[in-house]
Amino acid sequence: MGYASKRSRPNEYASKSSHGYIINSQSVQTLLSQCTLPKRADQISLNDSLIQPLESLSDNPIRHIIAIDGGYTEVPVQIKFPSSTVAFFQFGALTFDVRDLEELGEQPFIDPDDMTKLKAIQRLELALPTRNIATRDEATLTNSIRRGIYDFFREELEGGLATIKWLIFQEYDQPVDSWTLASCPICGAQKVSLRRDSMSSDYKFRCSHCHNDIFITDVFRLHEAIDDTIGAGGVLGYLTTTIEQMILAHLIRLLLTMKATLLNEILFIKDGPLAFFGQTANMHKPMRSLVQFLVKHHNLYLAGLEKSGPFVEHADEIAHKISLGGILILDNDYIYNFIIPGRADPGNPYGRTTYYGNKVILRSVDNRVYVVTIPTIEVLSNPAPQDFPGLGIILNNVQKLGCDMYDDALFPIALVNKLVSLADHPSARILQRFAVSNITRTK
Repeated sequence: MGYASKRSRPNEYASKSSHGYIINSQSVQTLLSQCTLPKRADQISLNDSLIQPLESLSDNPIRHIIAIDGGYTEVPVQIKFPSSTVAFFQFGALTFDVRDLEELGEQPFIDPDDMTKLKAIQRLELALPTRNIATRDEATLTNSIRRGIYDFFREELEGGLATIKWLIFQEYDQPVDSWTLASCPICGAQKVSLRRDSMSSDYKFRCSHCHNDIFITDVFRLHEAIDDTIGAGGVLGYLTTTIEQMILAHLIRLLLTMKATLLNEILFIKDGPLAFFGQTANMHKPMRSLVQFLVKHHNLYLAGLEKSGPFVEHADEIAHKISLGGILILDNDYIYNFIIPGRADPGNPYGRTTYYGNKVILRSVDNRVYVVTIPTIEVLSNPAPQDFPGLGIILNNVQKLGCDMYDDALFPIALVNKLVSLADHPSARILQRFAVSNITRTK
């Protein structure tokens, strides 16, 4: 990395000739010769046995749709050294009745009053410092972010802390006694046991080594990826998808408490795959345990819809090879042969440490293509249709919810994204001014 100009001297620019050393390096040449690229669509042959027909439903049990999405933007609040940034998040859970959508589609013109039926959304907001900022009550950036996440679940998502406790200690079934935290966010001690019976009324634990407070939200382990000097920009995506799925768990807990039979009539749709990534990956285990309980005792109709990434790009490339109304279940061999570089290992299924479901590609009868993650009870390297509880019901309803707003768009996801997403212009610029104004005023 070259020197940047700070006063009157020029920038230091990169060398124009150093690439020659790389080209002539024997070790570089050897590595490149050993690399392989994923197969192109014209090199892929799909046997008819791989394509499963989607059978139509004689009676659709789904009466309600709940779509969950979130978005964030990071804005500078001080550009000159020391540069500082803040991230703003917005999450939404959109609910509507399937019948309202059907009636809307039957009308020649859409009445604005009717559209309000499809916009019953609960918004949740969060702001966090992400670089060179600490809140007044916390000494470091890491602790400021920890406190901000804890306060979000305590104040913004009412009952959110109780939901995390309910999920990790499996209070919906036979409760477990403890949760092992990989490291204490204060002293760094490894494998700290968080005992359910020692948790305080405000959802905190005491570290057995340093005796400082551990928040229940520390089970997400985001503190491990925050650097007080470099910042926390790398955890924003992980935090977003984690909160989206905690909102999902929260809604399920409320339904089980109030009227569990409603789970037979609700399709949950999450933007993105059913997985936790980075430091939050450990949360896929309690989510899969919850899936196992719901499938055994109730119902769970849940779909994770992907809009971008290698699986979506691959689905678009090979869509013409799938019959209309056909399903392609992605097993380990297929994923590592055609989508992700690597070698399939039957003992190490794709997503084993992150996902609580498996992926399928659906080509709808009206020629839309969807990549859908559907919960599975076990980690599977070679899933079959019967391994996906409610497969036909879920995919028939996904197919039914297609819209023409964007390529291969799903109406609930497109709508909830419109209602919670934060655009670079003008949202980011407005939020930047808002943050600068308020931070300056509270100094």
